[in-house]
Amino acid sequence: MPDSVVPHPDSARIADRLPFLLRRNLVLRGVRAFFDARGYVEVETPYAVPTPGEEVHLKVFSTERAGADGTRQPLWLHTSPEFAMKRIVAATGLPVYQLARVWRNAEGSRLHAHEFTMLEWYRPAATLDALMDETETLLRGVLPPVVRAGGDKIGIAAPFERLRVADAFHRYAGVDILATQGDAAALARAADCDLRRGETWEDLFFRLMMARIEPHIGRIRPTFLTHWPASQAALARRDPADPRVALRFELYAGGIELANAFEELTDSTEQRQRFEADRARRRALYPGEAGLDWPMDEAFLSALDTLPPCAGIALGFDRLVMLAAGTGRISDVQWMGEG
Repeated sequence: MPDSVVPHPDSARIADRLPFLLRRNLVLRGVRAFFDARGYVEVETPYAVPTPGEEVHLKVFSTERAGADGTRQPLWLHTSPEFAMKRIVAATGLPVYQLARVWRNAEGSRLHAHEFTMLEWYRPAATLDALMDETETLLRGVLPPVVRAGGDKIGIAAPFERLRVADAFHRYAGVDILATQGDAAALARAADCDLRRGETWEDLFFRLMMARIEPHIGRIRPTFLTHWPASQAALARRDPADPRVALRFELYAGGIELANAFEELTDSTEQRQRFEADRARRRALYPGEAGLDWPMDEAFLSALDTLPPCAGIALGFDRLVMLAAGTGRISDVQWMGEG
């Protein structure tokens, strides 16, 4: 008798995921068709870079490049292609998009993976409102009219909600968030909650976001949460009409944060100051942790001075596929995803 065939250990896992993975391919084709039809140029940028990003809390993967002469250059796997893509926009003035693999160390949950796909695009002359319009159109093109997530039925066909952060805090937390900006004790009093030892205003802001705001938004239809406090500007420019806030939005659907977008800051001096503040905070939060001191990205900062007015967005492609496929685990939509 012939020897019995032993199934490959990946067979059952991939078979279970195959419907989700085939949906991934459909969404991928839809995304490319959407941007190609709108005149965007698809680009590819390096994954191993001298500067992986400046986010305070993100952990990164490190490596090094060995030169032919024996020299070694420290490199990191990028957490986003943002810096390189903005350099391309500054050099060409073209609208660009990329489906990039990105890496974030010390992450893993039903919504997080250490390696995943980010869809980013940058559009010269676009405003935040125009970018929201475009994002809505994209999602309607690649998602069914109703998606299910976390027990919610979310309508995609109707106009998405557009809600300012200050209005969300007033509605769901009873707090004038902008009046307390920078004062953790004042925010704790206004929110009627305890201020934990060592907790900053930013820490408490995000704790309240998770506990009191996020459970209410994006449950019936997707929600654009817009006009973030200026301290959360990151790479966004401040609103000229109200410098207390930044021209930034995040997109939520079914308890999932899908995207983060900016009307881009084009002032290299201000951006350098923000990066330096982020670096100081990162060192204070993670004292003695190795691998946190990479070079400032001078090429990116130089490019900002010639970057045309534009808006850009980073959208978690795997999470988009999760909504399209109706699954609650990111590993279900990755061919060799863990978990």
